[in-house]
Amino acid sequence: MKKSVFGLLLLGLPMVALAAKLPVVASFSIVGDMTREIGGDRVEVVSLVGPDQDAHVFQPSPADVKRLSASRLFVTNGLGLEGWMGRLTKASGYKGLMVEAGNGIKTRMAPAEEGEEKGREVTDPHAWHDPQRVQVYIRNITAGLIKADPQGKADYTRRAAEFSAKVKQQDEWAAQQFAAIPAAKRKMLTSHDAFGYFGERYGIKLLAIQGVSTEAEASAKGVAQLVKQVRQEKVNAIFMENMTDKRLLEQLTREAKVKIGGELYADALSKPNGPASSYLKLFHHNVETILQSIR
Repeated sequence: MKKSVFGLLLLGLPMVALAAKLPVVASFSIVGDMTREIGGDRVEVVSLVGPDQDAHVFQPSPADVKRLSASRLFVTNGLGLEGWMGRLTKASGYKGLMVEAGNGIKTRMAPAEEGEEKGREVTDPHAWHDPQRVQVYIRNITAGLIKADPQGKADYTRRAAEFSAKVKQQDEWAAQQFAAIPAAKRKMLTSHDAFGYFGERYGIKLLAIQGVSTEAEASAKGVAQLVKQVRQEKVNAIFMENMTDKRLLEQLTREAKVKIGGELYADALSKPNGPASSYLKLFHHNVETILQSIR
């Protein structure tokens, strides 16, 4: 060991290379990527719900319990997204720090799922689709990393500022693009109600087959009403999502006579070789895909 340390010093390599990385568990791939962007080389991030997987219906495995129990920081979205989180933390006996990335965000309400009390509304957890709200995610994650690893404060603060600037740049670009499209054309239909914050930010009217969670299936009556509304609203395109069943959307394209506008990434990143392998790529891909269909 002494020889290896001496060799690294001779090579001029920083001593931080010898330090163990901060073990972090993220609830799903999107907040996992944000944490990785801010943490850089000081962290080792594992996402429980991976690329192209659905955080709404996730069921933790014994391996996930083991991963969480070995971590020092657990980053979640919060806002009701991870209904399974309480069971997982109890099973793992987790005693480390927890950060709810969405804590403090001004939330929007959305209609409850099918079969629930009529007129009831629930918190929409998909706040990451509004880059302005993502700035809150960045602040919360940065604070959590600094608390877990105070020695990394300067690095985390610097990387957070850089990431924040990139998110702001994407937001300004998207706002400019959508502002150039007449309001009457800014309409879209998605497979579940994941883009409410996105629509609110950029003035887009949204329709969805399912509610804010993918757990409840749309009824035949609900689909028939949606077909009628799509025709009345003159919606140009239906958008598929990377982690949902496409058969229902294909049925709607036939019955409502609208085209499939492309694939959006709602609740998960793509795999590393896909078009949405990071949060910034996900956002850019979604904007480009929507723009191509509603212009």
